[in-house]
Formats: sequence, structure tokens, C-alpha cells
Amino acid sequence: MENYVKGKNLEEPLDISKVPISNLPQDVLWMQIRGGTKMTNVLAHVMKQFENKTDIACLWTGFGPSVGKTISCAEIMKKEFKHELHQVTKICYRLVEEYWDPVLPELQQLVVKRKLPMIHIYLSNKPLDIRELG
Repeated sequence: MENYVKGKNLEEPLDISKVPISNLPQDVLWMQIRGGTKMTNVLAHVMKQFENKTDIACLWTGFGPSVGKTISCAEIMKKEFKHELHQVTKICYRLVEEYWDPVLPELQQLVVKRKLPMIHIYLSNKPLDIRELG
């Protein structure tokens, strides 16, 4: 790989319509966790959003190395709301293409396609469909 330098990354765009959880409400709070996301900041935002509300609906999403952080955020939220929440968890993959540009002109550009694990955790205080897997 010494003859190549890392180029751009193309990630499959995140869209709420592609989340594999059925019957998501339109006003769901969608928290997308990345590697650099500070847990205290996102948890403070979520707690502030649901401070005086009776309807709680939050979707936590993370992929790659941030899957563990996503799970931790959802578990802390469940602890804060004293187990009043119902949960649906789905695991899928996200496609990422890495481009490697050649240093030597006689070489061709390389494209590496990777599937990164992705998790979606939906938490709601309303009972969810028990036929929903996950």
C-alpha cells in the first residue's frame, strides 16, 4: 500500500426512511452518534427535550466504532427514565467506499467497499408492537 494514498470516503447517506423499524412517529428525536460525539452533550440534549413531556420517542443510531457509545447512551436514558421505556433494537450494515489514489501513474485507483455494523435503538414510553422483532 506504499504506492497509494488515501483518497475520499463515500458513505451511504443516513435517512430515517431507511431505518428498519416500522411505525416510527414523525416527531421522533433521532440522535446520530459518531466517534467524536460527547455523550454528556447528547444525553443533556435528550433529557432537556423530554423534561416536561409525557410522550417520549427517541431513536439512537450509531455505526462502526460508535456502536458501543450508542448502546451506552440508550442504557443511560433508560436508567434516567426509571425503566418506563419500551425498546426495539435493530442491527444492520452501512456501506462505505474508500478510494485509494495511486502515487505512480501506471497504477489504477483502488476502491475498497466495507460494510460497517450499524445499530438502531428505538425507545418509547408507549407500548410497541409485540410482533416487531428486535
